[in-house]
This record gives sequence, C-alpha cells and structure tokens, in this order.
Amino acid sequence: MVSSATTHIALDIFKLLSIVHIPLKSGDSKETLMLLEESFAARGHPNIRATHEKTFEVTKETYLTTQGNCIAAVGAARGLVDLGGAMREAARNPSSVISLTLRVEERAFTTVGRGDPALTWAHSTDVVARMSGYTCSRTLMVHADKATIHMPRSFVQSLKDPETIVMVTVSVETP
Repeated sequence: MVSSATTHIALDIFKLLSIVHIPLKSGDSKETLMLLEESFAARGHPNIRATHEKTFEVTKETYLTTQGNCIAAVGAARGLVDLGGAMREAARNPSSVISLTLRVEERAFTTVGRGDPALTWAHSTDVVARMSGYTCSRTLMVHADKATIHMPRSFVQSLKDPETIVMVTVSVETP
C-alpha cells in the first residue's frame, strides 16, 4: 500500500501547462487565439453528491460533508492561486472562454464559461465554476453552461470512490 504522502507527491507530477496559438482565418484578416491549459490530479470522496444547480467546485480540502453538494473532487493538487499567471491574466478578458474538465478513466465532464475583469483567482484551496455572474477569490469562471447537477449520475458514482483519481483540466482560450 502506498502512503498518502507518497500518493500526493505522485499526483502532483501530473501538472501540465501548455500554450497553443491557433491561427484562424476571418475574411481577409488573420486572428490568433491563445489556448492556455493546466492539468492536475484530485480524488473522489464518499460524500460527493454533485447536486448543486448553479456551481461546480474542485478543492484541495480532503474533508467533505454532505452539505458540500457543489464539490465534485477533493484533495486537488492546485487551488486557483496555484494556476499560472498568464492564465490568470487571460481569464480577466471578458472575451475569454474558460473550461473546467474532470476526467475519470475514459469518461469526462466539462463546463464552459466566460472570463471577467473582476476574476482574481486568489483562493488557495478552491476552484469554482459559476453559472451566475458572481465573482470572488474562489471563482474560476462566470456564466458557466453547467453545474454539478448536470453530471451524469454514473459519473458522480465514480467520484464517490476515494480511490478514484480525477484529472482536472482548466483551459483558457483568449483572442
């Protein structure tokens, strides 16, 4: 059996940052989109309910009560403050498209929202996608198209297993 400290260090290795410039043709002019992406690991938890109608959260915290119904993964290797500065700046552009994807084996669930000038990405433990326009230090994106209630229940069932490794990917696409 692997110790929890060893497991946490191993999960931290999954961090990935990539920057991709995508040339687009728009009439006679050329535009470039910049895609910034970072991936890290988290875990499932027996108390995951994923029934919140407006938010979707991933947290570094490992303790979870059943009241945390917006939380989809715990023990994350990153909080918002840990994500790259270039991503943080790009997220402040209201034209940016931000996505949060959870992957468990071959299954994935993604919510997509927008950037906002008020986003700070300053929270040390939480990453929250919001369907509303509300911002605080925990907010990754606003006007997200999905919350945890929209997750297929079979996917949620896999998130209830504390042995489940959840790969979390945050992407910011900006003009």
